[in-house]
Amino acid sequence: MNYSNFIVKLLKRPKQSLVKKNILLTKLDVQFPSIRNKTDLNMISLFIWGDLGNDIIKYYKINDYILVEGFISLNREKLTNNQQIKISVFKIYPLNRDKIRINPAL
Repeated sequence: MNYSNFIVKLLKRPKQSLVKKNILLTKLDVQFPSIRNKTDLNMISLFIWGDLGNDIIKYYKINDYILVEGFISLNREKLTNNQQIKISVFKIYPLNRDKIRINPAL
């Protein structure tokens, strides 16, 4: 596992569920900003444990950009499917999406 930072765009409303002994788990589908071909796989699921998931639902909406810090885990048996890459999020920071500019001509 690796600790990493990512800037991502929220694609869908978060989904929350309860796991073992009432632990809140929030799943969030996001997209990495990409300056390359749009055919690149740049969507991934984030998993947020505990009350931090409530903050996502309360403060952010679809198409917002956020900076997340967390651990990456890979399932080596099925790396061809992007759903096998998981990021467990520990910190979230808001970003102003109007100031993020990606030049697709590069």
